[in-house]
Amino acid sequence: MAPEEDGRTARKRRQIMDAARPVFLRNGYVGASMDEVAALAAVSKQTVYKHFTDKEQLFTSIILDTTTQVDGLAKLITAALDDSEDLAEDLGELARQFLGALMRPDVLRLRRLVIAEADRFPDLGRTWYQQGFERSLETLAAAFERLAGRGLLRLDDAELAAQHFVGLLLWIPVNKVMFWGGGDHYTEADLERLSEAAVAAFLRAYGASPTGRARSDIS
Repeated sequence: MAPEEDGRTARKRRQIMDAARPVFLRNGYVGASMDEVAALAAVSKQTVYKHFTDKEQLFTSIILDTTTQVDGLAKLITAALDDSEDLAEDLGELARQFLGALMRPDVLRLRRLVIAEADRFPDLGRTWYQQGFERSLETLAAAFERLAGRGLLRLDDAELAAQHFVGLLLWIPVNKVMFWGGGDHYTEADLERLSEAAVAAFLRAYGASPTGRARSDIS
């Protein structure tokens, strides 16, 4: 395939996926209509099937496409922590940005959709978790290992510490909105308070000793 034609094919495929995403998020897998996808993409239904064999392949492509967002989270983690001289402050900034990214309405809707279809597509749900959330945890654990090497954290298990940090941060707001629907139940001030509390609790458990350079609480 010539480069120009290959580029047109990629753009058309992206056009269809961009149109299909809100259809699946709004209607779920069963309720999503390929006719509606074609209409929103401004292409024929035949064109949709030219790029995607069936609805399942289109749905799978859309879900897995979102795992690329993890690259942004990985860069966020590395930038926030690798040169940290004030761990409480830098962890706080990371917590605010991390929570803000994961509490976006479109991300919450996607999370609900993946959970709702986990029994129908168990391999897809597993892959989405591994390529997305689990990779973020691995990046965070590696950053914590480096911080421990600098004497800023006390760790026996960096992976468990990463799980604890994210759990402290996400359990309250994400668990609530998964059941309540929407994503506007928390104000920016609410998320700020939850971020500060999560960091304070984490540093009480994992912060360096008083002789270290990391503060054990947020001032």
